[in-house]
Amino acid sequence: MTPNLVYIVLVGVLFAAGVVLLLERSLTRILIGVILLGHGANVLILGGGRAGGTPIVGTVPTEDMSDPLPQAMILTAIVITLAVTAFLLALAYRSRDISGHDEVQDDVEDRRIVVLAERDAMPLTDDQDQDAA
Repeated sequence: MTPNLVYIVLVGVLFAAGVVLLLERSLTRILIGVILLGHGANVLILGGGRAGGTPIVGTVPTEDMSDPLPQAMILTAIVITLAVTAFLLALAYRSRDISGHDEVQDDVEDRRIVVLAERDAMPLTDDQDQDAA
């Protein structure tokens, strides 16, 4: 069985858009990115299933039944995505309630590490080399 080209393009677009939105600083955009990634995973799993009859014993021959595992995995992925979406929505609401916006701020420790890394990367002048010796 070969996958449909529309499924492949749709999965690629959903994953690409989800990753781009996850890299943003706004929690609402991160939320939309997680939702798109969840939908991309569902479509990816959906494209992997074999077409066939209803997987109920006695309705169709066993070799003609479709595999119910992809459907169960998609249902599980939907529940997990819903839980993560609810958590991120509560986080964005609380962040907006406290600070007035939902932007993720830089951590003070991260800024300090960047300053130290920039200082260590700067070449020493002749005066500093003599002082160090």
